[in-house]
Amino acid sequence: MRNHNRHGKTDIDSPIQASIEQIWQNICRGWDQFNQSAVLDFLSQCEEKGIDSQFAMSWVEKYKDKIPDWQAVSRVSLDWMNQHTAAGSPLSNETFK
Repeated sequence: MRNHNRHGKTDIDSPIQASIEQIWQNICRGWDQFNQSAVLDFLSQCEEKGIDSQFAMSWVEKYKDKIPDWQAVSRVSLDWMNQHTAAGSPLSNETFK
């Protein structure tokens, strides 16, 4: 059973979330600077650190009301995930050999 801290976060998620927050801080200092370009940098750095892009974006989405042009940022992140994750990868005959 996971232990929950006073913020409702699990101990297991805390180091991952801390890494996500650090990546975000390195890219921009505020949500008003989190634009289409920043989200691409953010997702790339998460990928480099082995952090699931969907998990990272679920954290970002909590702050969508603070992000200018959230719809465009969200669309760019979904396109990135489709290109960089297994769910977005096209299947080929090589997959089944």
